[in-house]
Amino acid sequence: MQIKRDEDLHFLFFGYIFKHMICNSFVNKFFHSIKRFWTFLKQDTWQSWLVSLVLAFIFIKFIFFPLLSWIFLTSLPLVVVESCSMYHSSGFNSWWDSNGVWYEEHGIDKEEFSKLKFKNGLNKGDIVLVSGRGEYKQGDVLIFNSQYKYPLIHRLIRVDPYDTKGDNNFAQLPGELGIEPEQFVGKALGRIPGIGWIKLIFFEGSRSAEQRGFCK
Repeated sequence: MQIKRDEDLHFLFFGYIFKHMICNSFVNKFFHSIKRFWTFLKQDTWQSWLVSLVLAFIFIKFIFFPLLSWIFLTSLPLVVVESCSMYHSSGFNSWWDSNGVWYEEHGIDKEEFSKLKFKNGLNKGDIVLVSGRGEYKQGDVLIFNSQYKYPLIHRLIRVDPYDTKGDNNFAQLPGELGIEPEQFVGKALGRIPGIGWIKLIFFEGSRSAEQRGFCK
């Protein structure tokens, strides 16, 4: 019985050693493969660039955007401003002198407007951070779905009912009156100026002549 017990102990001991060696070998091979792959990505070749672009696309589409959507409670956490409807061609005081009458007629005076987020508007090509959390107040820049192909990014000028207007538009567009909460995508929290042109430049050729190029 003692001999049998000793044999079992030897078997367990050598089994453990063998298992440990296999595990270490697998881990070493895994990290070695990672190191080789990382070295490949740092190479200045078209193959490494292609793989890097594919990995970046996968990360942005399946990790980064879903994570932002979950954090900010919206289906579109980042949007690109594609038109000049929120553009201010001058400083706030000059812009208000040209446009303030309309807002005063709708219950928003200069002092109130000067305290709003994005009081100087948004420019074509800006990337806007969007959040679906919290309440919507007069003066917020609202992103919402309407009868147009893409969501609109305009300012809330009334909340009962929900009405919007583009800062650079002469008047309200069809579909900006009586907006339902179900149409909301979210409200603008912040912006990154100009970066959206990386996307827009590929579609400018398909736009009408008056919609192409920079805001003036």
